[in-house]
Amino acid sequence: MAVERDEEVRVRCFLALDALRARYGNDLPFVGALSDGFVFHGQRAPFLNRQKGIYRSAIQRGPAALSIQTSFKGGPYDDVETDEGFLYAYRDGPVNQPDNRALRQAYALQVPVAYFRSTRPGWHRVEYPCYIGADDPAGRHVLVTPGRMTGTLEDPEPVPIEISVERSYAVREMRVRQHQGRFRALVLQAYRDRCTICRLRELRLLDAAHIIQDVDPKGLAEIPNGLSLCSIHHRAYDQDIVGVSPDYKVHLAPRLVDEKDGPMLDALKGSHGVTIELPRSSTLRPDPERLTTRYERFLAAS
Repeated sequence: MAVERDEEVRVRCFLALDALRARYGNDLPFVGALSDGFVFHGQRAPFLNRQKGIYRSAIQRGPAALSIQTSFKGGPYDDVETDEGFLYAYRDGPVNQPDNRALRQAYALQVPVAYFRSTRPGWHRVEYPCYIGADDPAGRHVLVTPGRMTGTLEDPEPVPIEISVERSYAVREMRVRQHQGRFRALVLQAYRDRCTICRLRELRLLDAAHIIQDVDPKGLAEIPNGLSLCSIHHRAYDQDIVGVSPDYKVHLAPRLVDEKDGPMLDALKGSHGVTIELPRSSTLRPDPERLTTRYERFLAAS
């Protein structure tokens, strides 16, 4: 007799996560979003259990986990990253205690799971579909690898990535997304969850902008190389329409100072000459050397 795989439950979970990401972006709040769970055949089911990392829903008939999570414990990334994926540790206790058994069954059945990684308390980035690519009872961990969705919008199907080159590329993309999430969380917290230029506090419209771009060797994903900006100011900063000088002053590209082009440009003009709002800790403030380098680029582009 075949073991139940709960494929319908998993697809319904992933579709519900699609809807949440369409509404909130890549970083999902637990309260008011993930906490509501999803509906399957008239029953509401949680996406995850915040009290433990390995989760199997009560609405499932099969033995395998539906989701796994890494919680925020002073730093959001406790899982070990490798070229093949992420090493996810067993729960403490016997190898075959119930949670570990559910995790290992996800490997045995090769069913997709949702992989939640906390970027800050109460917020998660989620990767799905993911698969358990290897199980190491002696090392007490499994290897989590990304899958992909195939099929149509009406009939989606999660599948593992079988080709090694494609899987390696998907792992790199997944790592980049997770690093971006970590960088955003740290920068926004340093700036007290507001745009450093206009003070907007709507988290869904806030980004972490690199002062020195991440393609540059000096463009490290660390708070002194970041600015918390709303989406408009982030785009303007990246396009050298707005610059920030080493004395923390905001500058609008000279060619636009006397332009007349509606309320959005007027809003950008309103920031010309203001001082950005800085993190309280001096160690978290923008690095003056990096600001100088970036401001010189702004002047050259202007």
